[in-house]
Amino acid sequence: MSINKSKVSIGCDHAGFELKEWIKEQYSDALEFEDFGAYSLDSVDYPDFAHRVSESIENGQSQWGILICGSANGISMAANKHQGIRAAVCWKPEIASLARQHNDANIITLPARFIEKEEAKNCIDAFIKHEFEGGRHQRRVDKISC
Repeated sequence: MSINKSKVSIGCDHAGFELKEWIKEQYSDALEFEDFGAYSLDSVDYPDFAHRVSESIENGQSQWGILICGSANGISMAANKHQGIRAAVCWKPEIASLARQHNDANIITLPARFIEKEEAKNCIDAFIKHEFEGGRHQRRVDKISC
């Protein structure tokens, strides 16, 4: 099943705010975003946004999402607490491709402090473009949830 490109949940903390806004501009013609915040550079707690985006995917509001924080680690850890969420930290397009193809990732997390805007866009493009391959990878993905 390919990723539905029309409806995307997006969220970030203060470190990811500028990148989130830039991404929304870049994809304004191709994607419909449900923006769960943050809405400014004011300091906030990344788990709040990870949970909102994850819940939107769990309840079918969106098929996939984008999360952004300074390192992408914290926001990914919070998202991955949700059953059925497979958030992947991506900083190169090849990693984003494999996250989809081999891990059936449904959230891409980006490290705002360690990635250039164009590279972030390349990662999202790769994430969107690729589909889960299933097969031997399905068996492994089935073992992720506890």
